Amino acid sequence: MVKKAAVLALGIVVAVWATPASAITTGVPDDGEHPYVGQLLFYDPDFQSAQFNDPGAWFSCSATMLNATVIVTAGHCTFGVGDEGESTTAGGGDGNGGTDIWFDNSEVAHFDGFPPSSEYGPDENQQRYEDRAKFLDDSPFWREATAFTHPEFPDGPFYLHDVGVVVLDQQLALAEYGEIPALGYIDRYKASPHHLFEVVGYGLTKSGPFTAEGGDVRLKGLVKLNSLNAAPKDTFLLLSNNGGKPHRGGTCFGDSGGPTFDDTDSNLVVAVTSFGFSSTCSGVGGAYRLDQPDDLAFLASFGITP
Repeated sequence: MVKKAAVLALGIVVAVWATPASAITTGVPDDGEHPYVGQLLFYDPDFQSAQFNDPGAWFSCSATMLNATVIVTAGHCTFGVGDEGESTTAGGGDGNGGTDIWFDNSEVAHFDGFPPSSEYGPDENQQRYEDRAKFLDDSPFWREATAFTHPEFPDGPFYLHDVGVVVLDQQLALAEYGEIPALGYIDRYKASPHHLFEVVGYGLTKSGPFTAEGGDVRLKGLVKLNSLNAAPKDTFLLLSNNGGKPHRGGTCFGDSGGPTFDDTDSNLVVAVTSFGFSSTCSGVGGAYRLDQPDDLAFLASFGITP
């Protein structure tokens, strides 16, 4: 049974970037296979950072375009996103409608010139926000957007309704986009516990108690279905990370919200990367299913249907 204390959301805090390296532990380069998968960068004004006196922290996730404006990701990547630096949860706010979120679908996300946290003192978190927001707004690669979260997300453990939508301010026309599954699609694999899924994301390649490597580059990997029966039953997939051939690769911090494709020849996003059980990104991870009635209804409210 999944215990809340053991579950780690696979978003990642943004601190200082050097040259971007890679993503998906022991994965392989995406090589342009999924141009509709990109990286999200967002600001949570309520999160207390140990480096600054005032609250406010930056995070990154992965996400999939479903049409020219609508992007699907994890709910914990959209809930509480700031609105021009202000909280969307304070004063009874529902955590939706935040505009402090940007999307880059480049193979290597663009951080050259992004202001590092090391340049700011403990009382300069607001200035850091303003400088970073300006950098992103001025960038030809990072696209401004608005964040929305499954309406039931805040009412329980995050992995029960871990889906969010990001709507771009301007259309991004591509030749192909991701698609979503029909109701109960994943149930066909209850009798196929070793089915392989393809995961894509921009997260770390390696994580440990005091180390973090990679990130900000789109990689892909193959993960094996471990179980559909973990409690709460039928809500998410348990997927084995970092196995041997033909199963290779796994998800890590920063891959949150990235797609779990039905197989290597499909653009069908059956789930989004949600959580892991280990700070080293080993063992198994969880991907939140999109083929459930409430999630399909949520996506349909943005015009997205199977």
